[in-house]
Amino acid sequence: MFSLQFSETHEMIRDTARQFAQDEIAPTAIERDKNGEFPYEITKKLGELGFLGMMVSPEWGGSGLDALSYVIAMEEISAVDASCGVIMSVNNSLVCWGLETYATDAQKDKWLRPLASGQVHGAFCLSEPEAGSDATSQHTTATKVDGGWLLNGTKNWITNGQTASTYLVMAQTNRELKHKGITCFIVPRTAEGFEPGIKEDKLGIRSSDTCSIGLTNVFVPDDQVLGGEGVGFKIAMESLNGGRIGIAAQALGIAKAGSELATKYATERKAFGKPIADLQAIQMKIADMATRVEAARYMVYRAAWMKDQHMNYIKAAAQAKLLASTTAVHVALEAIQVHGGYGYVREYIVERLLRDAKITEIYEGTSEIQHIVIARELLKEL
Repeated sequence: MFSLQFSETHEMIRDTARQFAQDEIAPTAIERDKNGEFPYEITKKLGELGFLGMMVSPEWGGSGLDALSYVIAMEEISAVDASCGVIMSVNNSLVCWGLETYATDAQKDKWLRPLASGQVHGAFCLSEPEAGSDATSQHTTATKVDGGWLLNGTKNWITNGQTASTYLVMAQTNRELKHKGITCFIVPRTAEGFEPGIKEDKLGIRSSDTCSIGLTNVFVPDDQVLGGEGVGFKIAMESLNGGRIGIAAQALGIAKAGSELATKYATERKAFGKPIADLQAIQMKIADMATRVEAARYMVYRAAWMKDQHMNYIKAAAQAKLLASTTAVHVALEAIQVHGGYGYVREYIVERLLRDAKITEIYEGTSEIQHIVIARELLKEL
């Protein structure tokens, strides 16, 4: 039975991630957000700590930890800077997981090992201009040629798009088979015809890089097909199931930060001759925020635990992401309200929390998609 009592290892990971976030991430977070600067040095240090390949076996350069360890670290990192959290999430949940699960030993040795050990980081290329929530409508094509494939198309909203070294790219290899004709390819950034676009000027998570990817006759050898021809959609959907837990943990971290910052500010800010924390209206907000954060934490950690227990966690992951992301937005708004006018300026951080929170309701499956996933899983149980 799942409980929120953790092992010494889990507590050590929490302490390590929290201290690293405060010491290494927090000092530059506001400026990086303002200027849209990618955290190169921080990402390198995350790799050195083993946080970019947390669930990968040590055999392939990873830390060999469980999903619960991963969400604990994600929460702490994202509470300080959600941009660093999403860089970490994509590499762990979408890239490393897919490679460890579906790659051959030769592919793991060449592609997974440097990603899991933090020497480099990767990107996951599924979304397209006309294939967002409907991921089956892939217009990127892969045409068979001697010794490999030629990829042509455009990918959108690619996190780590400009800075990754290795990309998992979904492409249609047999349109007649629809989603069963989608194949996953391992593509290095150095491939000829592979062109990352201009970095998107985003509302939030501005320190992470997001861009479109253009593919023009990109040759990919046969030994860089992941999982076999026609397995790409399966890889993508399974990766997203786990990825939702990571984004839920990111949202949880944002919500945690908002709740804690609002509570602290309420004890310091005075109005009518006393701290605003003495006002019942503020107390109601503080209680509401803390309660929602605890509820979200239970759902997120439970989903990770179910994954570790090799249980069917599809519904749990969708529920965790749905609850944590809506909680993050709600708490960030309330945190700004508690701060009053100060909450509307960058100096007080909470305005960034709101901007960062919104994307958690959109990527790795919108809230609307999570409702559909949850309903489908519930109906299967009848």
